[in-house]
Amino acid sequence: MSLRDLPAIQAGRLPSVCAFETDADVLERWNAGVQASKSDDNTITILDVIGEDYWTGGGVTSKRIAAALRAIGSQDVVVEINSPGGDFFEGVAIYNMLRAHPHKVTVRVLGIAASAASVIAMAGDDIQIGKAGFLMIHNAWVVALGNRHDLREAAETMEPFDDAMASLYSDRSGEEKVKAAEWMDNETWFNGEHAVEVGLADGFLPADAVTEDKTKAEAGKRVNATRRVDALLARTGMPRSERRALLADAKGGKPGAAPAPTHDAGAIAALCEGLFKT
Repeated sequence: MSLRDLPAIQAGRLPSVCAFETDADVLERWNAGVQASKSDDNTITILDVIGEDYWTGGGVTSKRIAAALRAIGSQDVVVEINSPGGDFFEGVAIYNMLRAHPHKVTVRVLGIAASAASVIAMAGDDIQIGKAGFLMIHNAWVVALGNRHDLREAAETMEPFDDAMASLYSDRSGEEKVKAAEWMDNETWFNGEHAVEVGLADGFLPADAVTEDKTKAEAGKRVNATRRVDALLARTGMPRSERRALLADAKGGKPGAAPAPTHDAGAIAALCEGLFKT
């Protein structure tokens, strides 16, 4: 077990009417080029969306993290995070793996640890965050389709997940569980100083610990625009398969082939956001 007595999170699968989606607002703020200036051999990097990423073929999966932990073996581990979140179940699986690691786990939040990535961050025995970094916590967010019975089942199924996350944030911060639930209800962003102040992080990273790969950042902006459109279309109730077929066609190629779409996905995302606000 990890050095801290951290709670496990039990997560079954949602009904088939539900699908977890990355938050469009987080994608807009996420800089995929943020990374560590230097990493050691016992470091696991989480610098992508959580779960398999349809649009790039990448993503951070529990399978990949399990392999990394096996390779590191019986020693302390450092986990570097810059992720907008993604698949809640993959995030829980990764959290539980890190929690079960028998040696010290140090988490370093380099840029953003949002949503499912913030759950992973809580597995650290020591959580360090850049002063310009962010943690974002909210209730589990899904797209659910079906009749009223399906939607009721989806809501009832999600309640224990939110309760488990509130318990985790409460345990780490020392705040009352009702306060943690309030943070989640309000989709709260904590900058580095605020995260340390409330106890969701233990200290700051050195100023020179973080750098930016500008090439990766620019490529990330283009892919993130497509991801944002996908997330915004999800809010209309459009099925995932239909959204992705539509976007792949609009980009003029296969999902993983682009990072240079023939259409301006950023402009499409802005249009979608404008429509939702009217």
